[in-house]
Amino acid sequence: MQFSVLMSVYYKEQSGFLCQALNSVFNQTLRTDEVVLVKDGPLTKELDDAIEKYQEQYPELKVIKLAKNGGLGKALNEGLKHCSFDIVARMDTDDISKPDRFEKQIKFLEQHPEIDVVSSWIDEFENNINNVKSTKKLPEKHTDIYKFGKKKCPVNHPTVVFRKHAVENVGSYLHFPLFEDYYLWVRLLQNGAKFYNIQESLLYFRLSPNMFKRRGGIKYGLDEIRLQNKFFSMGFINLPTYIYNVIIRFTTRIIPNKLRECIYLKLLR
Repeated sequence: MQFSVLMSVYYKEQSGFLCQALNSVFNQTLRTDEVVLVKDGPLTKELDDAIEKYQEQYPELKVIKLAKNGGLGKALNEGLKHCSFDIVARMDTDDISKPDRFEKQIKFLEQHPEIDVVSSWIDEFENNINNVKSTKKLPEKHTDIYKFGKKKCPVNHPTVVFRKHAVENVGSYLHFPLFEDYYLWVRLLQNGAKFYNIQESLLYFRLSPNMFKRRGGIKYGLDEIRLQNKFFSMGFINLPTYIYNVIIRFTTRIIPNKLRECIYLKLLR
């Protein structure tokens, strides 16, 4: 089964992390047929040099340039148009896929044509992959995933593989700052798409000291409320769930960073 890998990079990212991510993509037990890398606006010289090096080494690397930075959702939408195959694997440019990730996910989709989106657990690490701080686990079967999605994001976006036609049927990624992926999964669920989460970690997800800071603050909390408003208006969640989500999520965004980090790594994993 042929498949594409979809990635997006912007100027604030580190070239060393990008190289680690690309190495993990090109050194899989099942090699991809195509990697679509979107340059989301102008990049640093270090990032451009790294990408050029990989282009010379791997002809399957297709680079798409956007004139200005438009955000992850817009970048992925543009990249999706350039994916040649119906099976698309997402990969972030600072994470590390485990060597057999694609083999396991692609084989699963081959054996289960009824499944549209397959994800897995992820190991969250700091500095290097030998320092795993937590494992983000998710429910396995579609019915449980649907229920879980009413309160939390039902898949791990960095390790998702999906059928392109199913994503395009619901409008692909739509602009919704910070939550483009969650919004997409809910639209897919409501449209009848079937989900599955492999019950093992297939990717190392990079934690950074600033990550928990970025996920806090009044603005982030208000964006969370906007997302819950959308889910409620779509009929995906009822009023009690809406109230519960708003209280829990907004409170989590405005508490001190260290406490939020503890909640993420200890209570929510």
